[in-house]
Amino acid sequence: MPPTIPTTLPEATEQAKTAVQAAIKAGKTRLQVEMAIPELKHQPIAQQFLDLFGTQQFKVLFPDAGAAALARRDWQNPDFIIRGLNELADPVEADDDLYLVVNPSSIEVAAVESLCNAAGDRPVVLLNPALEDVAIVGIGYAARQLRDRFLSQIESCYYLKPIENAAIYRCYPGPWQVWRETAPDTYEWVCDFPKLPSGEDVDRVLYGDLAASDTPSNPNNSSAPRKKGFLAELQQFLRALTQ
Repeated sequence: MPPTIPTTLPEATEQAKTAVQAAIKAGKTRLQVEMAIPELKHQPIAQQFLDLFGTQQFKVLFPDAGAAALARRDWQNPDFIIRGLNELADPVEADDDLYLVVNPSSIEVAAVESLCNAAGDRPVVLLNPALEDVAIVGIGYAARQLRDRFLSQIESCYYLKPIENAAIYRCYPGPWQVWRETAPDTYEWVCDFPKLPSGEDVDRVLYGDLAASDTPSNPNNSSAPRKKGFLAELQQFLRALTQ
């Protein structure tokens, strides 16, 4: 049975781990997990991924040395390497099996691209990256080159973004989906997409009066009560996780 949209942060995290495993097994090597939840604490989520890598030799890389030092302290100085992206002169070593990069921003995009190039066919997992900040990456020729050369090669294996009365969701190897909230913590599937839907696509399938043939995968466009609850539930579990 394909996964359904989660209603708790722990459930979302477990789904994300399963999606990463499936993508790596399928031979994907540039992966990202995106949970677009306001005020999400990245370090506790990253810690949940550690058991996914088993006995493999891996490195966990943070945007800067300060964040890496906090993780080493909070994780009680584990025996794997935790560093800032620019702390190591050569972050890729011959014995490495995998890399987990936590919340890199567009400021670190060059370091992330360099890491991916040096890693070769070894998996690099980006956890909640923010690599496409238009204010820094830009919108001109250089930005298009960056997207074509690097950003477009990254497989978004897990994506969860609550929006007003709905959510955008993907769990590899499944399609991109839009789900409508019909009651607190109750969702109905609306539509599948072959790629991340635009805001216009989402508005059309949620609120537009379209025939089934006009949509990518026979969406259910019936009206439904518009109630909140999904984001509040996730935030409740987030607070419990980080206390």
